[in-house]
Amino acid sequence: MRFDLVPKPPAVAERPQDGRGYPVPAITPWEDGEPQFARTDYGRSADCANGRLCSVCDQLMPPGPVWRVVGAGESAAIGEALAAGRPYRNLAPTLEAPGHRACMLYASMVCPYLARPNARRSLTADQPDELTAHLVRGTARGELGAVVGFADYEYAVTPAQVLFRFLDVVEYLPHDTADAHLDALRAELDRRA
Repeated sequence: MRFDLVPKPPAVAERPQDGRGYPVPAITPWEDGEPQFARTDYGRSADCANGRLCSVCDQLMPPGPVWRVVGAGESAAIGEALAAGRPYRNLAPTLEAPGHRACMLYASMVCPYLARPNARRSLTADQPDELTAHLVRGTARGELGAVVGFADYEYAVTPAQVLFRFLDVVEYLPHDTADAHLDALRAELDRRA
């Protein structure tokens, strides 16, 4: 699905855009006037964590559940735990910040890497470490991504990274291609209107 046909949450529609019209998420750094979509701005990520701001639209997230988009490996682990009736515990920290449900549904559909299983990463992590070693240019997202709601999150702002852990799955919306979330996004936007 073309990104310009995906309905935008109002706060996302107010975000700065790149030359193609893609809204630029709150945690995306800029370099020479251009957004660097495959990277995360440390300062903005810390601001979002400290202020409980959505990593996509930069607006306050109310108390309660938060959402994030997960790739194939984590999606499979969550799906297996839920199918077996076990809780899923995200014990390993991630650099991926949370957001509103509508914003994450939207992001899952418009970000080429998140939207399709055959999409490939455009960049390798700047300074690979144990959390980012898998972020290699050309790596495919893989089968079955998901938009996942969590009851809450924890975070730590370290000198080099902002780390997140997510607690208690409250919603699991798997997708092969993210356009499967179009009806859920429309319903969420109608509910919030």
